Amino acid sequence: MQSLITRAVPTGVCVVTVRAGERINGMTVAWATQVSFKPKLIMVAIAPPRYTHGLLKESGFFCINALATESMDIARHFGFKSGRKVDKLKNVEYRNALHGSPVLEDAFAYLECKLKDVFPAGDHDMFVGEVVDSGELKPDATPLIFKWEDFFGKK
Repeated sequence: MQSLITRAVPTGVCVVTVRAGERINGMTVAWATQVSFKPKLIMVAIAPPRYTHGLLKESGFFCINALATESMDIARHFGFKSGRKVDKLKNVEYRNALHGSPVLEDAFAYLECKLKDVFPAGDHDMFVGEVVDSGELKPDATPLIFKWEDFFGKK
């Protein structure tokens, strides 16, 4: 059923990054989407046990780093390790967005958001943020689309 849902409702692959004091982290997500034009609101779904979940609540800011098709290695890097145990940004080139959220140099675009609301939704929480900083790093990039088998193999 999981692979059918992801095939029927395709989404882009992003890395959500956050800085809370001296702690920074990033995690791969496929559940991020725009929810409003005015104001410019973005939603990302993150499960409560994830390290990024707590950091995001503490920080109040997060960054959506949109990945291109050639960035599968970055998507896997941020998706299969816990930031509690590994500094995932240690050997990754990044700069800081306006409010300090890491912007990955491998991203084709970024949206830094100020947290506005958090809503429980099943086994995830939906974080809604207003875009406060953004940029396009690689204008000709083709977005990486999430496919279950790219990350978890065939059923």
